[in-house]
Amino acid sequence: MPAVWMAIAQIATLITLLILLHRPVGDWIATVFSTAKDWRIERGLYRLIGVAPRSEQSWPVYLRSVLAFSVVGILLVYLLQRTQELLPYSLGLPAVDPLLAMNTAISFATNTNWQSYSPELTMGYAVQMAGLAVQNFLSAAVGLAVAVAVIRGFTGVTTRTLGNFWVDVVRAVTRILLPAALVAAVALSIGGVIQNFAGFTELTTLTGGTQTIPGGPVASQEAIKQLGTNGGGFFNANSAHPFENPSGWTNTFEAFLFLLIPFSLPRTFGTLVGDRRQGRAVLATMATLAIVSTGLLVWAELAAGGTAPQLAGGAMEGKETRYGPVASAIFAAGTTLTSTGSVNSMHDSFTAFGGGIAIVDMMLGEVAPGGVGSGLYGLLVIAILAVFIAGLMVGRTPEYLGKRIGAREIKLVGLYILATPILVLVFTGLSFAIPTVRADVEGTSMANGGLHGFSEVLYAYASAANNNGSAFAGLTAATPWFGTTLSIAMLLGRFLPIVFVLALAGSFAAQRRVPTTAGTLPTHRPMFIGLVAATVLIVSALTYFPILALGPLAEGLQS
Repeated sequence: MPAVWMAIAQIATLITLLILLHRPVGDWIATVFSTAKDWRIERGLYRLIGVAPRSEQSWPVYLRSVLAFSVVGILLVYLLQRTQELLPYSLGLPAVDPLLAMNTAISFATNTNWQSYSPELTMGYAVQMAGLAVQNFLSAAVGLAVAVAVIRGFTGVTTRTLGNFWVDVVRAVTRILLPAALVAAVALSIGGVIQNFAGFTELTTLTGGTQTIPGGPVASQEAIKQLGTNGGGFFNANSAHPFENPSGWTNTFEAFLFLLIPFSLPRTFGTLVGDRRQGRAVLATMATLAIVSTGLLVWAELAAGGTAPQLAGGAMEGKETRYGPVASAIFAAGTTLTSTGSVNSMHDSFTAFGGGIAIVDMMLGEVAPGGVGSGLYGLLVIAILAVFIAGLMVGRTPEYLGKRIGAREIKLVGLYILATPILVLVFTGLSFAIPTVRADVEGTSMANGGLHGFSEVLYAYASAANNNGSAFAGLTAATPWFGTTLSIAMLLGRFLPIVFVLALAGSFAAQRRVPTTAGTLPTHRPMFIGLVAATVLIVSALTYFPILALGPLAEGLQS
């Protein structure tokens, strides 16, 4: 019972903080992307990169800007890793292996932050700061920019433009992410997260032995890692490391950081479309799915069978004793419901059902609330599908926010929804269907055999394709097969949905607004909230249930 009340108290604390800041943060984001005024530093950046800030871009041009910006980011991070030994503050570390360098560059540029290496033993401070931390800002800014472009698709009338990507991404960094990350970094430093350039320090232990203690500019990277729903840790243990996450209150604060912007964006959406009831409906859908999932994950970890878990008050293997099963489960739910991927415990050690719920959270499309920007436009795609289904039931041409949903729009919705599951299912299947690959996966990569080992592989591809970045931690992914296929999954999992959603936004922007009539489906009432939540669950269940039955479900029933 105390553990249950502890879970309720922690969830209530997070909900209270998010409620208090939902309105001001959401309104500020709306102001950032709707004002015509540029800051002086922004005007300087526009001149430097040759951008006309008042020019508008059609959806293909906006898309090409997103892709070009991301490709350049990948190449720069790759170059920094490959020349690491020539850079200052390299700590004597050699250049990163080519395949690992490319996998890491793709990972951070796609907001995935998958790490197939021990960061403190692989990356010097220059690469961590100039490469990884910078991409934490920029990849989150890209997500915000795309989300705002999609909103403009609903607000535009007979226009073929969605704004200016370069203006959007600059404003996202200068007005939202940088100021918020600065405040968060100071708070984390006060809480005990380290921020130094100390390098490796060798200490003598109480028993007379020696231990090497790493240092580093951690607080500055930890802040944007959480705030931008990135998740890549400065240390191998990620947010289970005491230098990244020293205490109970920093643990709650970090969870609050990765939920803040995704849960504030529905307010931005409602403000920009001129109907805040629409934003509240989106928020209610996200919150409902998040609370149910978090409650189930906490239950799964506290209800673990066996004498040892019962005596410990829950399944404690792989969890920090500082946090216990409750705080670990809440953090795990939040990090997989968003695209954060940071962990304060090892999901590989969760119960079968607990680990299965973490996988399902990602398979929902990370829309509850999802990543910075990506969660909002992902749920809007599901809302469009829900409206279409409702329209079919009553024999009426479906419309959402005054825009008709025709054949072109629903095809783009279908492509968006199918893109990620295809990547997950195909790569998981190939890992076991190709004899030589299967031998390598089972002999080298999987720490466990049988059903749990299958779940490790399934989790990896679900994490990569959904740009989450967390792992079961029992899987060794530093192999040619996983290094290559996970890179492909991260790239396509990030940019294919962006292609389809921007094309969808462009299609809506070109339409005239349809007047509301008595037959128009109200999209701000509880019935619609339930319809959208049910659509999320049904689409995910129909897509993933068979493969879940081969892994975590079978393992849970077996135990």
